[in-house]
Amino acid sequence: MKDYLTNRWFKLGFWLAVIGWSPLWAIVLLAAVGLWPDPNPNPIGPGLLFFFSFWPAVIGMGVGVWQVRRQRA
Repeated sequence: MKDYLTNRWFKLGFWLAVIGWSPLWAIVLLAAVGLWPDPNPNPIGPGLLFFFSFWPAVIGMGVGVWQVRRQRA
């Protein structure tokens, strides 16, 4: 795992995922627990952030994994 975390592409994808996906997942989890004011939230902003950051993050992490595995071989 240390090899992946030192790769620039993997780190970029990972942090993009953390920053882009965390707000939506936080709202979903807080609503499930009952700490969010609306029990059935419709978070448009965090949903759009998730939508636009999902594939770039997955692609970035995928490129990083591919580079690390290619260097090992």
